[in-house]
Amino acid sequence: MRMQMSGFHGAWMAAAVLVAGLAACGGDGGGGGTDTGNDAVVTDTPKTDAVQPEDAMQPKDTTQPKDTTQPNDTVQPNDTAQPNDTGNAETAQDVVVEDVPFSHATAPALAGPFDSGAAVTAACITCHADEADELMGSVHWTWKGPTPQMVGHEGEKHGKYDTINNFCIAVPSNEGRCTQCHAGYGFKDKDFDFADKSAMDCLVCHDQSGIYKKDKKTAGLPVPDIDLAAAAQSVGSPTRANCGACHFFAGGGDNVKKGDLGTALLEPSAQADVHMGGQGFVCQDCHQTEKHNIPGASLHIGIDTGRVLCTDCHDDAKIHSNDLLNTHTQHVACQTCHIPTFSRQQYTKTYWDWSKAGDKNDDGSQKIVTDEFGNHTYDSMKGEFKWEKNVKPTLAWWNGSFKRQLVGDTYDSVPVDLASPMGDIKDPKARIYPFKVMVGIQGVDPEKKRVLVPHLFGKGSGENPYWVAYDWAKAFAEGMSYVGVDYSGTFDWAETTMYMAINHEVAPKAQARGCNDCHNGGIDFTELGYTGDPMTVGGEHATE
Repeated sequence: MRMQMSGFHGAWMAAAVLVAGLAACGGDGGGGGTDTGNDAVVTDTPKTDAVQPEDAMQPKDTTQPKDTTQPNDTVQPNDTAQPNDTGNAETAQDVVVEDVPFSHATAPALAGPFDSGAAVTAACITCHADEADELMGSVHWTWKGPTPQMVGHEGEKHGKYDTINNFCIAVPSNEGRCTQCHAGYGFKDKDFDFADKSAMDCLVCHDQSGIYKKDKKTAGLPVPDIDLAAAAQSVGSPTRANCGACHFFAGGGDNVKKGDLGTALLEPSAQADVHMGGQGFVCQDCHQTEKHNIPGASLHIGIDTGRVLCTDCHDDAKIHSNDLLNTHTQHVACQTCHIPTFSRQQYTKTYWDWSKAGDKNDDGSQKIVTDEFGNHTYDSMKGEFKWEKNVKPTLAWWNGSFKRQLVGDTYDSVPVDLASPMGDIKDPKARIYPFKVMVGIQGVDPEKKRVLVPHLFGKGSGENPYWVAYDWAKAFAEGMSYVGVDYSGTFDWAETTMYMAINHEVAPKAQARGCNDCHNGGIDFTELGYTGDPMTVGGEHATE
């Protein structure tokens, strides 16, 4: 096999165009103080390993995640390439290459030095222009996407940028902090130019050196003094560490938000997760990415780029060898039995009271109180918290659609429902799913019936961010002015709830729910709309 190129640079360029490009991981809102980081999704190309499910489950025979070119794949040159047939002296420059392996480590464009992340991006785009275009259309870049299952907002685009949560509350007016988990640089306010390719951050998802980090307070710029050339030369397909840099730290700290995504999944045991620990899965094995579109459907973010289902690999018709268990799949989601508890390895935050913030030490410094396990139970900047471990999920019917509170929406009752699944026992499309339910106490406008957006960080939207002035009246006024939503000027505190679906930390089959974990008093079926235990009263779900 032979390839003729004019000089080394020509050989490198020919190899480079065959290499798969960048992908993007974003996050879901950061906080202040010592709890850092944010909530995100998974990236890039899947491995070629076939799924190996638990013995009790029967996988589809055809499950073969798609193979794609990796950064260090060997180039396969054109067999028929011929030398310059002119026979002139200029052909002395020609180089005959046998099976050239491509490596970013020796790519001239990545030799550096680089004085900024944007300079690295410019180098990447010299070969990966198409991939840059793909990223510009991804939800990790736009922070908004299709919401076909969001009740009242079908056919629209919403997402991380315009939803309300009960962790760090809202991105607008706080971009400079939250966007440490944006797949770009400089998203410091609502005037960010999403058409500017130079602002893309390729390294956040593709760095394999382990040295690349984003600064917490500079709208996603790299921390100072990183060897950006070394990071650029290390790039490859994203790992759990790349995705987890944002998704494991969603809501302001490790495993804070979702409860089933934390650093325990960096190098997990099979007990922690049978797929990532037992089978060595990376995120893309389930979230199989094409052209930087990362499939996933999140209730609490609201975006749907294609749901990832257990039955993508496990046969829906006969998952279990026990036919009685198979009858349950008409009523019960896989996760309900196979994730009997979540946050089994580390604590997760389940309660956040913003109304208690502001109490400092006697010398005026930030007050932080920790429990015996090292969890913050109080922070002057954020308020009071409660944590739990090995949590039993809340069970609820879900048909795939959901309610979601957007910035500016009104509420009609308290606790305010920020996010909740749709469906009930009368809905044949609904199944019983497990959820983490986050409870918060946060600011509301009691006259306009709106959850308030506080200005917490930076002075781009006003001179009185709460983490500087510690004045809620000013923080709410500036935040609501920034988002352009009418505010009465009066604020109060109200309880909020937010459902988040549990999909990770699948337990070994021996730890799955048994019959009596639900029946014979295991759960209260009347809370799900039954008149009693269906083992006694019979099935009452309106299945199709």
